[in-house]
Amino acid sequence: MLTGKITGNLWSLRTVDDLPSGTLVEVDLDHEAGRIIAYDPLVCAKGEKVLVTTGAACAAHFPAGAPIDALIIASLE
Repeated sequence: MLTGKITGNLWSLRTVDDLPSGTLVEVDLDHEAGRIIAYDPLVCAKGEKVLVTTGAACAAHFPAGAPIDALIIASLE
């Protein structure tokens, strides 16, 4: 799992049918050089510190096996 801070939202005009409702956000990762795009079912705000899980466990979280490889699972204090 990774920690980071949400730096912004991404807006899409169309998505695949298997993508559940939620938002796509850019996350600036702690202790790593880089940013990732993560799916955010919690609808966290810009600037919030979050816990992100990556890999196949993300898609397995959704019944339809959504095409997601980075998922926000908690908002941190």
